[in-house]
Amino acid sequence: MARPKSTPERPLPATLSDPCERFLTAMERDNGLAANTLDAYRRDLNRYLHHLSAQGVEHLEAVQHQHIAHLLHSLRDAGLTASTMARNLTSIKRFHQYLLLKGATTHNPAELLDPPKLERRLPDVLSVEEIAALLAAPDPDEPLGQRDRAILAVLYATGIRVSELTALQQEALLLARGLIRIRGRRERIVPIAAKDARTLRHYLRQGRPHLARPDSSDHVFLNAQGGPLSRMSVWKIIKTAGDKARIGREISPHTLRHSFATHLLEGGANLRAVQELLGHADISTTQIYTHLDLSYLKEVHKTYHPRG
Repeated sequence: MARPKSTPERPLPATLSDPCERFLTAMERDNGLAANTLDAYRRDLNRYLHHLSAQGVEHLEAVQHQHIAHLLHSLRDAGLTASTMARNLTSIKRFHQYLLLKGATTHNPAELLDPPKLERRLPDVLSVEEIAALLAAPDPDEPLGQRDRAILAVLYATGIRVSELTALQQEALLLARGLIRIRGRRERIVPIAAKDARTLRHYLRQGRPHLARPDSSDHVFLNAQGGPLSRMSVWKIIKTAGDKARIGREISPHTLRHSFATHLLEGGANLRAVQELLGHADISTTQIYTHLDLSYLKEVHKTYHPRG
């Protein structure tokens, strides 16, 4: 796919760069955005502001919707996807909303611009039966198998991210209360079912001591050399378990996170509660999991609607 040609960028005038830095600082401080999300905002706005500068715009009050539309057209002509264009427009809109709120500008030139239509991509989700087969795949009699069972159980039982799993410390386990403390930018406490807590305890008592070395850290999940487990290792563990369980398609740590959220919503969980469990800053991110299939929706309508 084509990409915009890389050309040396001239330094931005302070009238463009300074407000952008203040916006990014505010987003990090007040919204608690993840580092990857903040980096995406920075890239999008850097591209946008250089585009404005190239068009002779040096003050944000002078921006008109035509300037933004011109950028979107150039991104499309460069072959960027609709989702990338939509993300750029979202970054630009939030930036101008911030400027308007702070009194730095008197209008939002992006307000009336519509994002390009996206082909909705739904998360891949495992059935309850596939989850059961996956969790049963690792060998329960071997230390590594005990570890792998605990990893799969924790990912599906809590919906945490793979980065949160690999960073998990033993002091964060509140298993007597059926809870795990997830630390990070959006710190939260998530429940873990008794059955999955038992799987985790079994690994901690039987498997982990075989993997730990005198200099091992307090990380819950260790590799065969006693060091902290990497994210790539977790991907490989899940792939191996998926192959053994004959899932028949590619799965990843996020597949378990998607399945966790979807199964909760299908069971009647409140969307706000699922947002909190997943650690999403914005509920619109959680709404992707409301992709119940049409046959299920028809059955719900038939069962519960007065005229069903």
